[in-house]
Order: sequence, then structure tokens, then C-alpha cells
Amino acid sequence: MVDKFSVPLVTPYEAATHLQIPERTMYRWLRPENDRPPLVHSVPPEKRGWPSVPFIALVEAYVLRALRDLGLSPRAIADAAAEVRATFGTEYGLATRRIATDGIDVFIHYLDSDELARAADRQIPIRGIVEDYLKYVSWDNDGFAQRLVLRRYDPAIARVVIDPRFAWGAPIVEPARVTVDAVVGMWRGGETTETVADEYGLSVEQVEALIRVAA
Repeated sequence: MVDKFSVPLVTPYEAATHLQIPERTMYRWLRPENDRPPLVHSVPPEKRGWPSVPFIALVEAYVLRALRDLGLSPRAIADAAAEVRATFGTEYGLATRRIATDGIDVFIHYLDSDELARAADRQIPIRGIVEDYLKYVSWDNDGFAQRLVLRRYDPAIARVVIDPRFAWGAPIVEPARVTVDAVVGMWRGGETTETVADEYGLSVEQVEALIRVAA
């Protein structure tokens, strides 16, 4: 089984693409700043340009994306991440199940958005945004993330996940467990969407949805 903490699965560019965040933001999160450790973990790549982001770090970046959507400033995000890690007693605090409960209160403390603050209960929009993100994360028995649904694909049509237990962490389509690359690659090879769908046990609508996003 692939170790989700130490085995690199994707490059920073691939992580940014999967999570729909600017590539420069991903690189900033991977760098230490002001004597602080990076917001997102990484491991040394075997070769230049090879993957350096393990699965657990992908989830960390996914949670940080939720904080961006809350309107937190980069400084507030860094402060909130540091407090989460300290409160939970683990450097991987951004990728633990507790982030869905205890962590929200930390985020409220660092919120600096007048628009959200005008709500009657400022916790409601915060919880709504964070919980909307976290419903796409599955957790293992130890409380750490073990599976991530990629929101860039419409889960209502084609549910695409990254799970380090399958396909070396490549995005796969459930329940067929076929990689997105295999589906798109067959189509790029000249096969019709109908043929691709029949080959992998998918619907034509699912194949077309995957192609629209991945291709």
C-alpha cells in the first residue's frame, strides 16, 4: 500500500490542476515563509520535475482552498493553519477528521470578511463553505484523510476520486475504478465515446463529462 504521508503521488502543477487553484499559490504553500514550516507538506522528488506531493499534502491544499473561499488573507490562512496544527497536536492537522469540527472554530477566529460578518450568525456561512468542501473527504480509522473526491469533475455525473490505495493515486472513476487517463486516452486514440463507455462499464454521459474536463 502507498504510504499517504511519504510517497509522492503528484507534481505541484498536477495538485493545482486537480484542486483548481493557481499554480503559484500551490508553490507558495509548499515553501516555508517567515521561519514557519510550509503550509503543505512535500517530499523530495526522485528526479527534477517528478512528483513531490504526497496524498496527505493534497488534502492539506484542498482544505486551504476552502479557507481561500472564506475570504481569509494569506497571513490569516497561515495563522489558522498553525493554530490547527498546534491545537490538534499534529503537523498534519489540516488533514485530520477533527478539521470538520474543532477546526471550524479556529477558522471563525481568523475570519476577516465583512461580507460574511454581516450574516445574523457568522458561523452559518463559514460552516456551510467548510462542510461543503469536507463532505468530499473520507477518513480512515486513525482520523486522517484517506480518499478525496475531485470537485473539478461533476460528482453527480462522474465521481472521480484520488485514493492512494488504488492506481498509485491516479484519479479513478467510481465505481468502475478505471483511471481517467485510460478513459481519455482511449478516446484520444480514435475510439468513439460509445466504444469507450462500453469498454469500461461507464455511461456515454460519464465519458463525455470526463473528456470535457480532462481533455
